[in-house]
Amino acid sequence: MRRELDHLLRSERPRAIKWIEEARGHGDLTDNAEYQTAREHQRLIEAKIKELQIMLANCQLVDYPRQVPAKVVFGARVLVEDQGTGERTTFELVGPYESNTQKGLVSVTSPLGSALIGKREGELATVQTPGGIRQMQVVQIGVGGMGKDLPLQKSLEQG
Repeated sequence: MRRELDHLLRSERPRAIKWIEEARGHGDLTDNAEYQTAREHQRLIEAKIKELQIMLANCQLVDYPRQVPAKVVFGARVLVEDQGTGERTTFELVGPYESNTQKGLVSVTSPLGSALIGKREGELATVQTPGGIRQMQVVQIGVGGMGKDLPLQKSLEQG
């Protein structure tokens, strides 16, 4: 989030301001579509900056576990097996702002994340999904690292 905010402040905001200045040079502002578009772009950038500043102000830094935890906790990598399909998937439990399911980062506040918290290897977690209730068995718990070296399944099964 900090990198994105820094990028917006140092690159995107100045670029938007320059675009507005250039558009002003094209004549009457009331009929200037380029100026209106540039202003709207600036509004979007300013809204994103404000959103990120609020998120960062409300964030709480949490240390990731340095050793493999005995149960699923925030920051852990978890290899689970869907009891209905036999499919194995690895997730890393992160905060809601870091979640990205395509990268295997699942929010602890999501249905899956909250079902897994506190479970030990071998235990079942009941997860309410849009498709119905699913049973997920915790196969292995590992140390997280914000999605590094994903897919996680390989690193957990080998280590």
